[in-house]
Order: sequence, then C-alpha cells, then structure tokens
Amino acid sequence: MPKIEETRAFLIRIGMPKAQQSDICCLSLLAMAGIKPEMAWKDATNDWIRIHDIIAFSNEYYNTTYAENSRETFRKQAMHHFRNAALIEDNGKATNSPNYRYRITDETLNVLRALDGKFSEKQIEKFLMIHTRLIEHYASKKKMTMMPVKINGKDFSFSTGKHNELQKAIIEQFAPRFAPNAECLYVGDTIQKDLVKNEEKLKQLGFEITLHDKMPDVVLYCEDKDWIYFVESVTSVGPMDPKRILEITEMTNNVNSGKIFVTAFLDFGTYKKFAESLAWETEVWIADMPDHMIHLNGNKFLGPR
Repeated sequence: MPKIEETRAFLIRIGMPKAQQSDICCLSLLAMAGIKPEMAWKDATNDWIRIHDIIAFSNEYYNTTYAENSRETFRKQAMHHFRNAALIEDNGKATNSPNYRYRITDETLNVLRALDGKFSEKQIEKFLMIHTRLIEHYASKKKMTMMPVKINGKDFSFSTGKHNELQKAIIEQFAPRFAPNAECLYVGDTIQKDLVKNEEKLKQLGFEITLHDKMPDVVLYCEDKDWIYFVESVTSVGPMDPKRILEITEMTNNVNSGKIFVTAFLDFGTYKKFAESLAWETEVWIADMPDHMIHLNGNKFLGPR
C-alpha cells in the first residue's frame, strides 16, 4: 500500500536500520500518527496510544491479521527502537501497567505532516540536524523517571512502577533488617529482566540457571548462615503459594543451603487479598510496616524451611 511504502521511505531517509524498516514498523508509525490509507500526511496526530490500539488500527485499516499475542513483537521490533531513536516517547508508566502509552514526539510529528508537501526534504534535513540532540533529550527525560537503588554497594536504576518500588524496598529495607550482610544474587526489572544476576555464585550454590522464568523476583544470600532468601514482590500476582514453592524447590534440588521463602507486599490491604493463598512455612513482609514480619511457620521463627 502507498502509505506503507511512504513510511518505509521516511524510515530509510532518517537512517533507521533495515530491521526497523519492516511492515510492522511502518504500521506502528502509521497507527501512532492516525494515518489511514487515503489520508494526507498533514492530518497526522500524536495522541497517546497502546500497542493493543496499534494492532487494532493495522488490522482494521491495512487489512492485516495480527493477533493480540503479537504485542511483544511490536514492542521489540518497533517501539523499543523508535523510542531509542527519539521518534516516539512513552508516558513514564510501568511497562506492565494498563495505563502505559506511547506517542510520536512533536518533532517527528512536524516532519510527518510535511511528507506530502513540497518542503518535505527540507523538514527531514532539519530534523536530522537536531536528531542527536533529540535522542539525548528524550533519553534524559526517560532517565529522570527511573528509581535509583543501591545493590551490593553499586548504583543501579529501576524503571518506574509499583512492582519495582517494592523490589527497591526489599533490597533497601527488608534485607538490612532481616537478612543483614546478605548479597543480592538476583533481581529483575520490568524492562531489564536480569538487572543483577550473579550466575557464578548461583551455580556454585547449585541453581539451575536455565529456568529463568521461574526465578523469584529477588534472591538474597547470607554466607555466614548459609541461608538463601527467595523473595517474591507481589503487587497483583505471584505470592508464595504451594505451587510457587514447588516450582522453586524443583529448580533448587541441588541447593543445600537453608531456604527461606518470603512474600513481600507494599501494604496490608494487598496482603489481605492473598492471605488465604499463602503457603505454610513461609514468611510475609509488608513495606508499610518494615520492622515486622508475619511468620506462617507454626512454632518456628525466621529460619530455613
């Protein structure tokens, strides 16, 4: 279709890599600009939009048949690279939030609106002259929304969102209180999945590293006691229920260290939603009450399972 080819020509002209000249990338840009096949580029818009909306727009107006489960393909092939190239921006919400949105930057919108005009090439040249500065500007804008966190004495940043807010509390408030001098062997991020991953130490302890998707949110290790803390950061899903305990136990069959299973919540209200599903012989920590824990261990206090 002409509009797809016009979009591809634009992406080629501004130097996007070959992989980001694909139909998925072209359709993503068209959807974010609200450009249907018969529309003029001067009518482009830059409203906030979800990947779900991009897929629906492509299927309705460009006769594609993308399924809802192709969202990750759109995210990885188009949105991630477009954002890095300062063609689009996001609204700073957590990536797993239903309110997460993208839109075309104002600078990109001005170029797109000129594509079918006689000054199109001049607009593109002007855009390219400031493109490096735009990338730096939008990268700085994105960085401002990150949450600083110190892990094992080093500075890291979590992307925004309640899940990572809780993970930050686990590392900075739970660990000093209930796992003093512990080393963080693993912690993920909603964007960068393996923010910290000490594979060498995990393997020494007997972990089966290949089972990445089953890793708890945070893994702490106290060498003096030889205890491993498996901590799940729960804001909406994933407490230490019997099924989760079984998964972690199977993954750590070769681990001989003492195992402590902890479910962390931001507040008491969230804890109450999951209270009935929590497994016995596990621990509960609530960030709103950082000095206390709930022990589901009968006559045992905090200690290995």
